[in-house]
Amino acid sequence: MKRSIVRYGMVGGSLNSFIGRVHKNALNFEINAELSAGCFSSNSQNNLDTGSYYGLPSDRVYPDYREMAQRESLRNDKIDFVCIVTPNCSHYDIAKEFLLHDINVVCEKPLCSEISNAEELQKIARERGLLFAVTYAYSGYGMVKQAKQLIEEGAIGRIINVNAEYLQEWLIDSIGSSASQTAKLSGWRTDPKVSGISNCVGDIGTHIENTVAYMTGLKIKRVAAKLDYFNQPLDLNANILIDFDNGAGGVYSCSQVAVGYANGLTVRIFGTKGAIEWRQEQPNQLKVTLKGQPSAVYERGTGYITGRAAQLNRIPSGHPEGYYEAFANIYKTYLSAVLKTINGEKLLKEDMDFPKIEDGVEGVRFIHAVVKSAKNDSVWTAPDEIS
Repeated sequence: MKRSIVRYGMVGGSLNSFIGRVHKNALNFEINAELSAGCFSSNSQNNLDTGSYYGLPSDRVYPDYREMAQRESLRNDKIDFVCIVTPNCSHYDIAKEFLLHDINVVCEKPLCSEISNAEELQKIARERGLLFAVTYAYSGYGMVKQAKQLIEEGAIGRIINVNAEYLQEWLIDSIGSSASQTAKLSGWRTDPKVSGISNCVGDIGTHIENTVAYMTGLKIKRVAAKLDYFNQPLDLNANILIDFDNGAGGVYSCSQVAVGYANGLTVRIFGTKGAIEWRQEQPNQLKVTLKGQPSAVYERGTGYITGRAAQLNRIPSGHPEGYYEAFANIYKTYLSAVLKTINGEKLLKEDMDFPKIEDGVEGVRFIHAVVKSAKNDSVWTAPDEIS
């Protein structure tokens, strides 16, 4: 009998976790996803309280992820994948543990802190035939998928330039503050021991890299970057020149000290025949301008939207879809791939339309290339040449 339910577990994601609740709420959109196990917090009481809240039996609320991976792998009703929603520094160890116990993985971005670790996870996942997703959420938006389709169809011609920004203001008070004051304000993201070598680029700059790569299919050839630290241990602002493998150029700007901006991810793709623009804060619209014609605004959920954007449309046009739905779209596709694998069915191209471990590795390489370039007076640096 074919399986219809996918069982999953969570590492991290206690009741007071922002991103953990985002993942859980997104998975709630999918009726074939069942939370079956978890290690939600290093605080034993928070861990137990979260498991109880979600109605899990006590023997499937584990005190640590290693015990969870080992014990789950031996169960007849073991979890089919684990969702890792912990801080950056722990991603590698947790993901490796579950991969080595032949459990599929979904991991928050960035994949991990070191390139060698990212490549090792990729190697293990490939050798064991496991499905590994990295939750670059913005590739789940319908209009991002529509942009990808239009670009692939040649609607705007050959891409000649990319301009993208991700602007926030939430760390503006860090300027002029001590590191200890900043840590109290922003938590673990500004701590190198937890975040790794970058804060701003590692947190939101990597979203620019992945969203542009998903839309365009272009690969970054080299970067020239300037990072601003404002007396903090990790970057709060970044300006990055990009050279792509097709000869096009680009400019990426990301900031957590841009007053007046909450979550301003904007991507502009310019081609020889036209241009495409998408804004995360108005995610249901896609601006398309063809050479010599007035600009058109594509609306999610309408009859002229086709392909993956139409397949993943959830509600009628005029009812806005947003952040939760984007995450849910990634999970919808991933869950389908997991089920097909369990049931011995062939995976199609559309079944793999989620951000994969290869995208995670590219993200880690991008972060390291940007930081290395900035430390070397903004010299051009190739991500593929960093080890």
